[in-house]
Amino acid sequence: MEEAGEMVQIRDAAGLERQVGLWTAAVARPLAEGCGEPAEVRPHPGPLPQESEERGLPIGYVLSLEGADSILSFDHLRRAWEQGVRAIGPAHYGPGLYANGTDAEGGLNARGRELLNEMDRLGFILDVTHLSDECFWEALDIFSGPVWASHQNCRVLAPHMRQFSDEQIKALIARGAVIGAALDAWMLVPGWVRGKTTPQSAVVTLETVVNHIDHVCQLAGNERHIGIGSDLDGAFGCEQTPADLDTISDLAKLSETLERRGYQPKDIQGILCGNFINFLSRTLR
Repeated sequence: MEEAGEMVQIRDAAGLERQVGLWTAAVARPLAEGCGEPAEVRPHPGPLPQESEERGLPIGYVLSLEGADSILSFDHLRRAWEQGVRAIGPAHYGPGLYANGTDAEGGLNARGRELLNEMDRLGFILDVTHLSDECFWEALDIFSGPVWASHQNCRVLAPHMRQFSDEQIKALIARGAVIGAALDAWMLVPGWVRGKTTPQSAVVTLETVVNHIDHVCQLAGNERHIGIGSDLDGAFGCEQTPADLDTISDLAKLSETLERRGYQPKDIQGILCGNFINFLSRTLR
């Protein structure tokens, strides 16, 4: 897909700036032709690639690893960095090679603590998504670099250890983290029973997602620490997504829902993309 001009890997802040400039310039062009007033746009540092003109703009991606068990040694970790991996979550589900994840208990093992120190040295982003509570707090104590939660919701609204408590959310806010709201229905409401509950029976909609977004904003006192984590990666379909989400383009409806809640256009832009972009601009080195 990269060779076809459909995707481009982002490894550093300069690459991110080029990609953001490419897309903002393309968005501003029709606005400047009379469809409205363009927002402030950073100048694109060069001409649009020929592939972009003919096939559409390439999707930029930052390579991230969910669960670090495939990192068999610190030499593998260094090679992963060289190949463009920029964020790592030490655990996924259950006990792992380095840490305990969802539905597991206990803290980091000695190897996990060493992993965090080496990630810190190399400049990785620590993704605290899926960490057990014990591992979460230990990781924040050990790791001094940038932290985010790529796809995580609020425990007070969906009681399960997979979600974050208010204390955990406040700790992430203090670290300048961004939390990505997840759209997996069982992570949005209490009492979900897999295979029985449906988005319709539980009344799970994009409004429910905004409940989690708004809760983080209320804890922070601003909108700068929340984004869209999605988690719509193909492991499930419409049986486990908000009832009013039919295609990925329906995520744009979040803008209208946030506006009804009183969020201003600048705040909405930050939630939909700006907060993660700003985080990456600061932390990709």
